[in-house]
Amino acid sequence: MEQILRPVIERSGQAIGGLQSMHRSAFPVRWSFSTAALLALSACATSQVDVAQPTVAVPATWALDETQRAAAAPVSAELAQYWTLLGDPLLTQFVEQAIVENRDLAISAARLDQARASLVQARAGYLPAISATGGINRDIGDFSRDGVQFSLGADASWEADIFGQISSSVSAAKADLAATGYSLADLQRLLVGQVAIATVNARATSQQLEIARNTLAYQEDNLQIARWRNQAGLVSSLDVEQARTQRAQTAATVPLLESSLAATANAISTLIGEPPGRVYNAFDTVGPAAVPQPPLLTGFEAPADVLRRRPDVRSAEAALVADSARIGVARAQLLPLVRLTGSIGTSQETLGSLFDVITGNLFAGVSQLIFDGGRTRAQIDSAEAGARASLANWEQSILNALEDVETASVDLRTAGLRVDINDEALDAASNSALLARSQYQGGLTDFRTLLTAENLLLSARNQMVSAEADRAISFVRLTQALGGGWTSTDYDFPLPDVAERQADRNPE
Repeated sequence: MEQILRPVIERSGQAIGGLQSMHRSAFPVRWSFSTAALLALSACATSQVDVAQPTVAVPATWALDETQRAAAAPVSAELAQYWTLLGDPLLTQFVEQAIVENRDLAISAARLDQARASLVQARAGYLPAISATGGINRDIGDFSRDGVQFSLGADASWEADIFGQISSSVSAAKADLAATGYSLADLQRLLVGQVAIATVNARATSQQLEIARNTLAYQEDNLQIARWRNQAGLVSSLDVEQARTQRAQTAATVPLLESSLAATANAISTLIGEPPGRVYNAFDTVGPAAVPQPPLLTGFEAPADVLRRRPDVRSAEAALVADSARIGVARAQLLPLVRLTGSIGTSQETLGSLFDVITGNLFAGVSQLIFDGGRTRAQIDSAEAGARASLANWEQSILNALEDVETASVDLRTAGLRVDINDEALDAASNSALLARSQYQGGLTDFRTLLTAENLLLSARNQMVSAEADRAISFVRLTQALGGGWTSTDYDFPLPDVAERQADRNPE
């Protein structure tokens, strides 16, 4: 972030004071400005705009998760491609395909190209505009000249960036490019999480569908045993009807789970940029695989470091830089505009003598706004209001990021506890169902006891799958909140070096 936004802030004289103070209060980042840079900025800037400091105080440590209250610990795993840590080849395949084929990412990438083109347009303001003309003329009438007249000419104009209007526009365009790039990265961060969560849900639904189908086989046996015992006069028809009820209730969940699996698979197909079908078959025909088990994160970075990793926070910050630079663009309209214009041309009767006589002129003009009914002042007020809105948006993105991490951290911890508790419940329910079945077959207990034990087993198995899915989803959301799922090398962000910054000030 420092490498990307530093040249933008250096080029925006209007935002130096406010943004430098904001950085010091929100992040432990030191910005250094050379004396030459400050002199160059003061020469072309109208005035510095003081932007209010953010009121959000970034804590030094995390609050809710006790394991993270100590000094900042390094992340125990690389989060840029955290989906590979789940150990699910199908999930990895879907995520990597989504990054390449997702249409929303393609739209955002096109927006990035537009922002890059806008920066080129802004930089073109440093250079003169040159146009050429040419023509062939023949007079008609009583007093017309004989022959054909040939003419060539060229016009040029150049606006001096004395008061920083062009340089402020370039600064705004640079910051817009950075903000658009970070927005694209944030979209990838969210998309990766969507695909991963949808795949985990599909795994869980596939598991529960398999549980329902296996349970139906046991319940079919129970129904058959109840019928035999009823025909032998050992039990009443109540056992038969209870067995029928249990089997029908379980059978009714199968179509619902199949519908849920199809909807989730089709959503994944859309996210990875392909028509429905293949993804559903991967879950339904290959056979259910276990819900991914996430690795243990022993620690993660301090809040300020996490905020640097979050592309949504960085995008909001870059947007504030852009809107602060636009204040300078608006204010420059109140100051004199210096423009140089010139033309050169020739006109002769023959091509051979076309360049014998060449005429030209050069004009330097100064214009000053006197009265426009308050339009320019309104534009300044609008730009200042836009900067205030961007500041509030940046503050909100900081709060959202802190909330995401705190909530996801607790969710992951509690989801792990739920898995442990459900594991014990599943073991007890399995033993209870086994004992109840053997006792019922031996005539030692009634059918109601068997139904209760098997219903508890079915519930425990489904709850175990749900708990495992919640644990995996909590891991995805936590790594998302920590800024995982993207790297700066994935995108062509503007990273101007010293030479490029000097070229912005003194274009050839």
